[in-house]
Amino acid sequence: MLLCWCVVATVLLYVLYSWLIPTAVQFSGSLALLWHDVIVERALDTLTRSTRPQRLLKAVRKRATRGDPQSVISAIDHFCRHSEWAMNVGDEKGSILDSVVSELNPEKVLELGTYCGYSTVRIARLLPPGARLITLEFNADYAAIARQVIAWAGLEDKIQLVEGASEDWIPRMKEHFGIETFDFVFLDHWKDRYLPDTKLMEDCGLLRKGTVLLADNVICPGVPDYLEYVRNSLSYNSCYFKSHLEYTKAEDGLEKSVFLG
Repeated sequence: MLLCWCVVATVLLYVLYSWLIPTAVQFSGSLALLWHDVIVERALDTLTRSTRPQRLLKAVRKRATRGDPQSVISAIDHFCRHSEWAMNVGDEKGSILDSVVSELNPEKVLELGTYCGYSTVRIARLLPPGARLITLEFNADYAAIARQVIAWAGLEDKIQLVEGASEDWIPRMKEHFGIETFDFVFLDHWKDRYLPDTKLMEDCGLLRKGTVLLADNVICPGVPDYLEYVRNSLSYNSCYFKSHLEYTKAEDGLEKSVFLG
């Protein structure tokens, strides 16, 4: 009898973990983040004695073809949809990102927030020959994984990954990297840094007339101060691309803001 109850309990727990709870939180951004980004991640970190970025890298090495950026993107999307959620821009919003980059065809790109390199690879694979992408990541452990993901995609020649705080590196862009202005900036780091870093880029003269800023997660978790600024400032022409929080059905979106000078 005890064995029977143990089997039943195990089956119930499996159903709750793998299907019922994930399905229930699909339509709520806050619940999805709590479940996937806190509860599940901590549990798996403890059980596997590894980190989510390490598990993601393992999936890339297993499923992706070395030197093929698209296969790296597909491997990460598969991992996030079928194994373990991760805070990449994701496949749905990633298509919007692709469209913006392809239309702009930028030569000098800044990404704020690398995480494991998913969006870095998405952007870099579309850049023209000779283009530069500088990506900033505050977390050294994330940066170490991202470097390996970027190398697996074969895009090291286009990407310069820099470790450190955005507020420390933005004022040093011109001196350290010889960058006068950026054509495209992708914001996907700490949400409370979107607005101060945008103003800092303005103050440092890193934005020119026509520079495009694309901000992720403007609805979930949300950046109300940033949206109020770019939507009401005479210095920007801003529009919203409605989508969903990565790998869920909860509303999220991207805000595209063109700097008018």
